[in-house]
Amino acid sequence: MKFVFFVHSAVSDWNHGNAHFVRGLMSALTRLGHQVVSYEPRGAWSLENLLRDHGVGPVVEFARAYPEIDVRSFDPHSATLGDDLAAAVAGADVVLVHEWNDPHVVNAIAPAVRAAGGIALFHDTHHRPWSQPEVIARFDLVAYDGVLAFGDVLRDVYRERFAVERAWTFHEAADAVRFRPLDRPKTQDVMWIGNWGDEERTQELRDYWLGNARRFPELRFAAHGVRYPEYALAELADAGVEFRGWAPSLQVPEAFAHSRVTLHVPRRAYVEALRGIPTIRVFEALACGIPLVSAPWLDSENLFRPGDYLAVQSPAEMGDALRRFATDDDARQRQAERGLETILARHTCDHRAAQLLDIVGELASAGAAGTLATTEAACT
Repeated sequence: MKFVFFVHSAVSDWNHGNAHFVRGLMSALTRLGHQVVSYEPRGAWSLENLLRDHGVGPVVEFARAYPEIDVRSFDPHSATLGDDLAAAVAGADVVLVHEWNDPHVVNAIAPAVRAAGGIALFHDTHHRPWSQPEVIARFDLVAYDGVLAFGDVLRDVYRERFAVERAWTFHEAADAVRFRPLDRPKTQDVMWIGNWGDEERTQELRDYWLGNARRFPELRFAAHGVRYPEYALAELADAGVEFRGWAPSLQVPEAFAHSRVTLHVPRRAYVEALRGIPTIRVFEALACGIPLVSAPWLDSENLFRPGDYLAVQSPAEMGDALRRFATDDDARQRQAERGLETILARHTCDHRAAQLLDIVGELASAGAAGTLATTEAACT
C-alpha cells in the first residue's frame, strides 16, 4: 500500500517529540513493504528553530538514518493548495494527517483523499482536545474516516465532545531499531532529557529533579533539552546539574547509554486529566535499557507491568530511588532488563504499524471511503 503522512515535520525533532514516533512508524511500514511519503509545510516552526540554532547537520543526520522515508514539502499558503494536496494524495491508499497542521490544510486534505478513493485518518498525539477544545473544533473531523488518539481518555474525548464515531487508541511507541541498549562506559549518574516548556511542570521539576540533585551532590546529574529560560538555567547550575543543550533524538540512545538512571516528570495534564498517556520518552528510555524512575503518574491502561519502571509518590522517594540505581549495579540491571522486555513485547513501532494495518483493514471492510477494493486486498 501507499501511505502518505502530513506532519509538522519529520525532518526536525527540535522541541518536537511527535517526530520520534512518526519517523519510527513510517520506517516500520516500509519494512513491511509499503511505500511511505511524508509531507511537511515549508517554514515549519520546529525546522526553522533547528536550522537557526544548529544548521543543517541534524537534517543530514536524519536523512542518513532514515533513507527509506521520502520527505517532501508543500506551501500551506499557496494559491494552488487544493491542487497541490490533490496531487500529493493521488494514488494513496491511506493518508494520516497529524493534528499539528493548520486547520485549513487539515480540512482540505480529507475531501481530496475521498475523491481519490483512499482512507483519511486524523492522528493526535497532544492534549489540545482537552486543554484547547476550541482549536480542535476548527478541524472538519466528520470528513475523516477516523481518529487515532494516543490514549483511551483522549479517544473518549473525541467520541463524546467532538462526535467522532470511529476513534481508536493508538499509543506512541519506541523505534526499537534506533532506540536500543548500547554498551558504553558510564560517565554520569542521572540523565534527564526533556524541555522546561510552558510552566506545565515547573514546580514538579524543582521538587523531583533539582531538589534531589541538591540532596545528592555526590551524584553527577546531566540534562539535555530546549526552551530553558535564564532563570531555569540558573536553577540547574545552582543544583549542580550539567546542562548540555539540545540533543537530536538519534543521539539520545548514546546519552542514555552513558548514564545509570533516568527520571520521568510528566506534565500536569497527563497526571490530572489525561491519565494513562505516557510521553514518548518513557517508551524510548526503556527501549534503551536504562532504569526509569517516574514521578506520580497513573498507568490506567496497564501499558506496563509492575516493575517495568519504578513509580514513586514523593520527591524523597525519587531521590532514594535515583541513588539506589546509581550505586547498585544489580538493581540497575534487573530494572533495565524488565523494562526492555515489555517494550520489545508490546511497544515498538512495529507493533503500532501492525495495529494501523488492522485499523485500515477494518475500515476497508466497512467501505469507509467508498471504493477500497485495492486497499482491502493489500491488507489481507
